[in-house]
Amino acid sequence: MRTRFQQALDELRQRLLLMGGLAEQAVDRACRAYTERDLTICHTVLEGESQINAAEREIDELAFDLLAMQQPMAVDLRFIMAVIKINSDLERVGDQAVNITERVMDMVELPAEDLPVDIPRMATAVGAMVRRSLESFIEGKAELAMAVLEMDNVVDRMRDEAFIMLVKTMNERPQATRQALDALLVTRNLERVADHATNIAEDVIFWVRGADVRHNAIPETTAPAKK
Repeated sequence: MRTRFQQALDELRQRLLLMGGLAEQAVDRACRAYTERDLTICHTVLEGESQINAAEREIDELAFDLLAMQQPMAVDLRFIMAVIKINSDLERVGDQAVNITERVMDMVELPAEDLPVDIPRMATAVGAMVRRSLESFIEGKAELAMAVLEMDNVVDRMRDEAFIMLVKTMNERPQATRQALDALLVTRNLERVADHATNIAEDVIFWVRGADVRHNAIPETTAPAKK
């Protein structure tokens, strides 16, 4: 029984990693669509949303079956609960990719404007957060997850700087208002992806250490949980 349970946990882990790959790929494609003003890439992102949604349902069903049919204790229970929450955040990362794509599709219909915002730089920072949060899950290392929490402040500053510059652009160049608003929403969507990466990192810390670090409640010392 224990062997079958462990195999089910391994399958749950692998499915979540595949889900993470899909979500990360969606964000990367959406940002490339912005940079290249490419509608073909936009349609690829939109078509991939159903695959992410289906993966979310399958992972939830497997996790709930494990909770219902087994009686996991301690770290195994925390692992399953973390998977359920991470699964939800990854689906929302996919939603943010769709939102970015929709803004790009609106921008493509308009004459290109030179906007004072470095979306590729912000996308690189956000992508690094998503990758590192997934790496912390793969390796079960709270230290990697803690690094993700620290990176969130960098992305927040990028969003704030973009807001100031884009509002200034709208005031100085009214003809660029619609494009600037779309770009502003893209930065907001990227900031939300960073928030989801932060949530994933917090769930990894809870799984590994049994510590709740949400809402900046980060303990100075946290001993690893006993299995």
